[in-house]
Amino acid sequence: MHFNTQSLDALPKTTRVNLINSLTGFKSANLIGTRSNNGQENLSIVGSCFHLGADPALMGMIIRPHSVDRHSLEYLQETGYFTLNHVHEGIIGAAHQTSARYPREVSEFGATGLTPLYSHDFPAPFVAESRIRLGMKVIETQDLAVNGTVLVIAAIEHVLLAQGLMASDGYVDVEEAGTVALSGLDSYHLTRRVGRWRYAKPDLTPQKISD
Repeated sequence: MHFNTQSLDALPKTTRVNLINSLTGFKSANLIGTRSNNGQENLSIVGSCFHLGADPALMGMIIRPHSVDRHSLEYLQETGYFTLNHVHEGIIGAAHQTSARYPREVSEFGATGLTPLYSHDFPAPFVAESRIRLGMKVIETQDLAVNGTVLVIAAIEHVLLAQGLMASDGYVDVEEAGTVALSGLDSYHLTRRVGRWRYAKPDLTPQKISD
């Protein structure tokens, strides 16, 4: 099959959205936990988080335009803090349900049965059921003129890991954690690691260091 700009534009909207959202392949599935200054909790799933740097430890994510209320974006801009919580197989249904457009006064924690967890005096709620949790401090946000989305850049202030997930060299085993991947808007996947590989150098041949 071949699509060009014109044939993409001619597709029904839902078909085009599903197609374009699938083209990046597997994405991370995270729950964003936020809490407004007046105490309203919010939880929403996002598949657009990405590594931005290790020193300093930074991550970025893209949030869709303000065509409807974006409670997560509003609260993280208001307070400067949010959490990222990996989704695993046991909470897929609840995590996916957080994408529903609940009224502002309804907490997705309560609506989906997930549990807010406050830890280490961090102001935003973690997800108790998640096995990999990050406490994030907003560094900057940028409105992208190209399509109205918002780029959020944040520093990692806390890393909360379940026991047994981190190797001696610092590698976090997301497969052991049961972390799922997301493709498109609604397809969740378990992964199977095929191996870790030695750091690549021009004078060395590729070498697997572990399965």
